[in-house]
Amino acid sequence: MEAQSTHSGSENLRRDIDWKHAFWFAAGTPALVLFTVGAIAATVGNISPMVWIISTCIGFIQCFTYAEIAGMFPHKSGGASVYGAIAWVRYGKLLGPISVWSNWFSWTPVLAIGTGLAGGYILNLLFEPDAAINTWKITLVNLDFIKEDLSLRINSTFVMGLILVLIVFAIQHRGILRAARMQMIVAIVALVPLILIGLVPLLTGDLPKDHFTPFVPLSYDAEGNPVNGSWNMAGWTVLMGGLFIAGWSTYAFETAVCYTREFRNPDRDTVRAIAYAGILCLFVFSLVPIAFQGFLGLEGMLEPGIATGEGVGAAMAQMVGGGAIIGNAIIVMLILALLLVVMSAMAGSSRTLYQGSVDGWLPRYLSHVNHNGAPTRAMWTDLGFNMLLLMMSDYVFLLALANVNYMVFIFLNLQSGWMHRMDSPNAKRPYRAPTWLLAMGAILGFVNLAFLGMGANIWGAGTLTVGLLVAAAIIPVFCYRHYIQDKGEFPEQMYKDMMLAHGEEGSTRVQTRAGILPYLTLAAAVAVVLFFNWIAVY
Repeated sequence: MEAQSTHSGSENLRRDIDWKHAFWFAAGTPALVLFTVGAIAATVGNISPMVWIISTCIGFIQCFTYAEIAGMFPHKSGGASVYGAIAWVRYGKLLGPISVWSNWFSWTPVLAIGTGLAGGYILNLLFEPDAAINTWKITLVNLDFIKEDLSLRINSTFVMGLILVLIVFAIQHRGILRAARMQMIVAIVALVPLILIGLVPLLTGDLPKDHFTPFVPLSYDAEGNPVNGSWNMAGWTVLMGGLFIAGWSTYAFETAVCYTREFRNPDRDTVRAIAYAGILCLFVFSLVPIAFQGFLGLEGMLEPGIATGEGVGAAMAQMVGGGAIIGNAIIVMLILALLLVVMSAMAGSSRTLYQGSVDGWLPRYLSHVNHNGAPTRAMWTDLGFNMLLLMMSDYVFLLALANVNYMVFIFLNLQSGWMHRMDSPNAKRPYRAPTWLLAMGAILGFVNLAFLGMGANIWGAGTLTVGLLVAAAIIPVFCYRHYIQDKGEFPEQMYKDMMLAHGEEGSTRVQTRAGILPYLTLAAAVAVVLFFNWIAVY
């Protein structure tokens, strides 16, 4: 293990963990079902379980591409986008940072949304809904120009969320190994209610058939009342909107590859971590939505609080039964589940910032780590950014914005699999995905763009446009780092990663073999988004 980094004399991330530790970090991702199960159910209606099952299967197929490209760079941290960016930067300097930035922006709001929901669960557990502590708020900025009724505000949920995220920060400040041990303990406790919620209705047979029929998308009449829709273009748009937002949760176990740089044996541990995390997510993301709908039915899914997520915990507590004491215990465990995914998010997103800085995409100050091997400046940046997000009054809209960026990253990363195969055919690959799975991943990249183009604006007018503007926000940041701080040169390690011939006089020659295919792929991507946005019916 290297003791020192070349970055300001600070220490490197440490090789302290194996695949089981990464699995427990990724074990937080099943708790993401708490973020979106209510919103999806209240938006798509009776087809909600199908949305979850399809989305989970897509996420599992995609993970094999991530496992291959992660194994190519065992010295890097930060997740799949870091490995995919190296493929794209050969064809354009701006393409790499867009991938890394979009991945980070899609993942970091978990801190704000997760602690916000957990804070709301705690307040609802301790106080009546109409209590003064639950109703006061101070509006700081009105954001109606972005979305109606959107604002930045301070209330009790914000205060409670701030306390929770500081607790998570304190745990992770002590280093990856200690954080992984704490993560394992919390995961074992927190996953119990999700497993019970998924299994109990199946074992008791409490899944009324009429809660799943008619099997059509949800629609609304002229007066705004919910009615059964049909499989017309409006219905397909609703389905695509559900698949769009579900991917933010079901694809997220790819965070298991964030820790490659900290694996003791990255060749073996990378693929095991993501495969076992994927199996866990297949189980939870398939069973919990089925049980959720079977218990609530369409009428229950449309109750206030389900779409926003605030009432999901109470509804799930009722699903298990056992009275008030058991119900409160389930809510406490669901709060732990939310903190579990927040811990996963802080660990993964901070390492994306760290590696982005080391690779020359992001400002230099982010490459610092403390004496425990934790990227503390990246963690503080995460923390500060999420304090701003925690003030937002509409977490579902924030989640949708994050997912626009997630779909951009997913597309770029899935294409990087075949690009690495073409440009680096002889590179060491501890795990080599079957070619047909790599091809399936590339195709699914375009499928995800169809979800993006057709389904993003289901979650608010302008979601697609604002989300793409956020993705482009990295351009001035990268230009400052690359052209002002680094004088147009990448760090030496990046040249090695890109397999460049670095000449004695500083000239570089990029080794590329894909020709115009990456550019044609980008053109096709734009066409897919525009076409599906054009045919959508809202």
